[in-house]
Amino acid sequence: MATEYYTQLLVIIKPYLPEDVALTDIKEDSHLLDDLNINSANLVDIMLDLEDAYDIILENEDLEKMQTVSDAIDIIKTKLDSPS
Repeated sequence: MATEYYTQLLVIIKPYLPEDVALTDIKEDSHLLDDLNINSANLVDIMLDLEDAYDIILENEDLEKMQTVSDAIDIIKTKLDSPS
């Protein structure tokens, strides 16, 4: 996992974590909804924050694919590597 993407993703996810989930609980295979208890509305906010942070455009299909932390990183890398 690319460390810089992981670190930035933690910063973006942190405000949306419920009180019972610590930042240290986040692992590469953590499921955003099931393991981290992030609700679907906050997942949309995370997606918008990712767009701003990386100057990318995420589509609805990207949101559907963004199930785990690793999925989010893969989507970011794919968007940044693809020509505009």
